[in-house]
Amino acid sequence: MSDNMTREERSKQMALVKNKNTKPEVELKHLFWKLGYHYRYSNWSKLPGKPDLVFVKRKKVVFLHGCFWHRHPGCSNTRLPKSNVEFWEKKLSQNVFHDREVYKQLTQLGWEYLIIWECEMKKSNRTSLEKRIHLFMDGDKYDH
Repeated sequence: MSDNMTREERSKQMALVKNKNTKPEVELKHLFWKLGYHYRYSNWSKLPGKPDLVFVKRKKVVFLHGCFWHRHPGCSNTRLPKSNVEFWEKKLSQNVFHDREVYKQLTQLGWEYLIIWECEMKKSNRTSLEKRIHLFMDGDKYDH
């Protein structure tokens, strides 16, 4: 099946995809502030992977991952597009590989990380998400 957009139209559409200060990211920032956790940096390029939230004194970072782009296991949002499947499989596999490398580097540098999936930001998941955040931020060690 072919794409229903021309190459130029698809390029323009993809250029509109934001990589920071997305609606879910802004909601996440508000949630952390509401819970009493004040991050120092957002999308900090001095750390591997440019974490979405950085808590310098705690040496903890948070990533908000889009389920599609980062291949959330078991999530319905990880479905592949029907067109250009080979391209998407390669692209998304590279994203997952890159993520693993980032997590290794952060761990080697002594940083702990929390991954929050975009689907967890739904209001129906908020209570369990808040518990995960408290456990990560206040616990001695966090197991992913």
